[in-house]
Amino acid sequence: MRLSAILLLTALPFAANAAGSDDSNPPTPTETTTECKEGLVWDEKTKACVAPEDARLDNDTRFKAVRELAYAGQPEAALRVLAAMTEGETDRVLTYKGFAHRKAGRIEEGMAYYNAALTQNPDNLLARSYMGQGLVEMGEMDLARLQRDEIRARGGEATWAFASLDRALRSGQTWSY
Repeated sequence: MRLSAILLLTALPFAANAAGSDDSNPPTPTETTTECKEGLVWDEKTKACVAPEDARLDNDTRFKAVRELAYAGQPEAALRVLAAMTEGETDRVLTYKGFAHRKAGRIEEGMAYYNAALTQNPDNLLARSYMGQGLVEMGEMDLARLQRDEIRARGGEATWAFASLDRALRSGQTWSY
């Protein structure tokens, strides 16, 4: 599988109107990362740290924990929580699988997940930003610029997704926030 061909396909124009995900702002730390042992999730109802597979947790609670863990530098814990989600391989799940794998050093695997997320939802600006940042890490600046241009074309120039990728392109450094 040629990574360049896959990435170019995701940059092709698609007919779409949405500006992307509402989840592009950095998560606020909660007890999940300040109190719980790695891999556990804070359950607001019980005021306790619980296993991500705990049936009392809903997918939105799990997803918030995934984001928080991924941003806090705990990619393996984020993957454990993602595995406990019951919504299937949605584009938000695929985006964060990509992010967690990339942050764990498995860039090619992360890129495959970003590509799958964008196949489902070409307007997933966060997946485009994370993919672009992975491309910056790989030294593929032209392909990263294509993702930034796609974010702009989809109405996302005023988003964190655009700003973060643009900053990575200008500095050569990627960012989690």
